[in-house]
Amino acid sequence: MVALVEILHRLGFEIGGSDTTEKFFTENILKKRLCIKFYEGFSAEHITDDIDLVVYSTAYNEDNNEEFRISVKKGLQMASYPQLLGELFDQKFGIAVCGTHGKTTTTAMLAEIMRKAEFDPTAVVGSLVKQWRSAALFGRSEFMVIEADEYQGKFDYYNPKAAILTSADWDHPDFFPSFEEYKSTFVKFVKKIPLHGFLVVCGDRSETLEIAKEAKCKVISYGFGKDNNVRIKNHKIREGKQFFDVWAGDKKLGEFDLELPGKHNVLNAAAAIAMSHQFNAKMEKVRQALAEFEGTSRRFDYIGERNGAILLDDYAHHPEEIKATLAAAREFFPKRRIWCVFHPHTFSRTKALLSEFSQSFSDADRVIILDIYGSARETQGGVHSKDLVAEASRYHKSVEYVPTIGETVEFLSDKISKEDVIIAMGAGNVWEVVEKLKD
Repeated sequence: MVALVEILHRLGFEIGGSDTTEKFFTENILKKRLCIKFYEGFSAEHITDDIDLVVYSTAYNEDNNEEFRISVKKGLQMASYPQLLGELFDQKFGIAVCGTHGKTTTTAMLAEIMRKAEFDPTAVVGSLVKQWRSAALFGRSEFMVIEADEYQGKFDYYNPKAAILTSADWDHPDFFPSFEEYKSTFVKFVKKIPLHGFLVVCGDRSETLEIAKEAKCKVISYGFGKDNNVRIKNHKIREGKQFFDVWAGDKKLGEFDLELPGKHNVLNAAAAIAMSHQFNAKMEKVRQALAEFEGTSRRFDYIGERNGAILLDDYAHHPEEIKATLAAAREFFPKRRIWCVFHPHTFSRTKALLSEFSQSFSDADRVIILDIYGSARETQGGVHSKDLVAEASRYHKSVEYVPTIGETVEFLSDKISKEDVIIAMGAGNVWEVVEKLKD
């Protein structure tokens, strides 16, 4: 929402709003960068008759939000976040980045490459991009890059001219009852790309290639595998950085380096390189943008230290993301003891993927699991964090249940030392664990 707010603000609209009382990175963007006033907490009194348009997050509806209810009652014009974003996106040469994992980082990488290469894009990213101190770019060109989320049918509102598909692992079981239905939403989306457009797809995964077969446009595959159109070669890690070459067919596009850890981020970078190559971006500008890319908030984010222990924060909330993040941590901190503090996100996801979650912590030495974060859309769902602890204990020797953030901070505060790395992991407010440990 905050990225959309910034673009509307730059277009000259007068904006106010309401948010939850929980603290997120959005606070600083709204208050310090944009100087936009907003209420903390929701009240019907905030909805006045002079409002021209009410824009709402799809987390809210008449049943769970009083501002939504009063807006309907007053007959005010309303639009959801994806509806309004789609209106802006469809007026531009829209490039959508989609997939279960990696879309935030890949969107930010691509937009930063295009910015550095002087394409002057507009961009909407689902997290704070550190170099921008924002989640948005406001450009004057025809190009717009967005992070396109599949959940709740948001794809229906976007008509891309080009797209990146990073992955397709079953997620959001509350909306997609089966993996087949989940994949079908991506199939419908890539079919929207016009004949003169193109799809950049991860070629190391069978499910993404299966989806890409349905596209009518040109398809460019990327990855480590030898059959990809854009190939990653000579991947190495030196002095805390990743180095790799990228080839398009028989042509070497260049040697690249990346500060971000993990092979998954090399894949994200390759996707952005493959897409920028389609626009004939200067590869030296691409290389520079990736070498200087600082990442996005809540993606392997260094928070600070306590008792010499390194404190990290990560948004991983799906089993495949947990595995990738912990593998990166193990790669970069081979001699340290790794603590994973996991905050399960939504009851439906936890229940549907319980077995997968339970087997995703193998690269952690110690695992702490908090109570499930239901988000605005769920209050219960026939599963408890204790169920995950019990299941995970079959595969891991040290899994503990600690219900709250406060109790987790107290539990860890005198147990950690310079031998440790603590990663707070989840889509809710688990970042408070490492922030409070730091303080």
